Amino acid sequence: MPLAIAEERGCRTHMTQDQDQHDASGWTKPLTTARLVLADGTVIEGFGLGAVGEAVGEVCFNTAMTGYEEILTDPSYAGQIITFTFPHIGNVGANESDIETINLAATSGVRGVIVHALITDPSNHRATRHLDQWLKSRGIIGLAGIDTRALTIRIREQGMPNAVIAHSPEGVFDLPALKAKAAQWPGLVGMDLVPDVATTQRFTWDETAWTPETGYGKQTEPKYHVVAIDYGMKRNILRLLADVGCAVTVVPSTASTADILALAPDGVFLSNGPGDPAATGEYAVPVIKDLIDRKIPTFGICLGHQMLAIAIGAKTMKMPQGHHGANHPVMDYTTDKVEIVSMNHGFAVDRDTLPAFAKETHRSLFDGSNCGMALTDRPVFSVQHHPEASPGPRDSHYLFRRFVAMMEKEKEKA
Repeated sequence: MPLAIAEERGCRTHMTQDQDQHDASGWTKPLTTARLVLADGTVIEGFGLGAVGEAVGEVCFNTAMTGYEEILTDPSYAGQIITFTFPHIGNVGANESDIETINLAATSGVRGVIVHALITDPSNHRATRHLDQWLKSRGIIGLAGIDTRALTIRIREQGMPNAVIAHSPEGVFDLPALKAKAAQWPGLVGMDLVPDVATTQRFTWDETAWTPETGYGKQTEPKYHVVAIDYGMKRNILRLLADVGCAVTVVPSTASTADILALAPDGVFLSNGPGDPAATGEYAVPVIKDLIDRKIPTFGICLGHQMLAIAIGAKTMKMPQGHHGANHPVMDYTTDKVEIVSMNHGFAVDRDTLPAFAKETHRSLFDGSNCGMALTDRPVFSVQHHPEASPGPRDSHYLFRRFVAMMEKEKEKA
């Protein structure tokens, strides 16, 4: 039977293992080899791909139409199972150049991937592997052939559920055990996932952004020295810092104030990362507070933005469905322009708790949540979205130039 027909007739969104395998005409449905088991006991059948086994995590949906490899290697997705709303994922294969994690020794952050259409052979000159092979090599479990629209609507209406994703080539599953595992998983609130994905060693970075003509370049004449604290950083952030004239030293999330000051930075960057900012903040926030109190130019993204807010006395909160995609409109009140940005976060800063010396600079036009702030008494700013645009769009690249201008201004004062 052609795969397209097998997908259409054989994969029903809500089925359990013991249901009849035949319809009234006597047609036998093809063997389904994957399950998504939600914490409420719902079982969704599909066709397995990638690694064999099971993994537990929080199910979110991502609305990006391109850049699936960058998304699947974004450390901020640690502890999550990604549902792609775009139906065709895998058509350009995978390669070694689009990986975003900087810690290649870490296990994959993302727990699983869910797609609608069965993965086709790659048709792109940059592909080195089929996405299925690439998922296997990284230990990522996949599920294909389900109604991802229905799952997305469920998340929008009921929030991001905890779930187990399982792949068995034999199609054999212990559903009671999987249901229990999904129900017992505590979820991301209170969970510090940074140690699972961030580097533990200090290193320097000088690679610049990729271009079709030259590929990746190298920064040979830097004007500024930035210390980047890695909470689960993406490579393209480092490349864009290098692009604007920065020599970058990356330090672990556990680096002390003394460790950072010993490197004599012109500025400090607080990276993106996974998990609950309040949990990671138990050890990261005191260092952040020390640095900004010394009036060192500081720029934070995503988790870095959230922990910076905690450092100045604000609070963060868990979002029902989060923001995950490359088509999110954000208002920049410093320019009165609307930007289309990449987002990837399940926690947000509660704007009502921001102190008077913190000015809100960006706001989501989808739900009105806080997306950026700047301090009025110190050279410090941060955003919730991902201006490094990997995948795109590139509307927010100017924020890296804004950081450089801030460092230049502080150097002129000295």
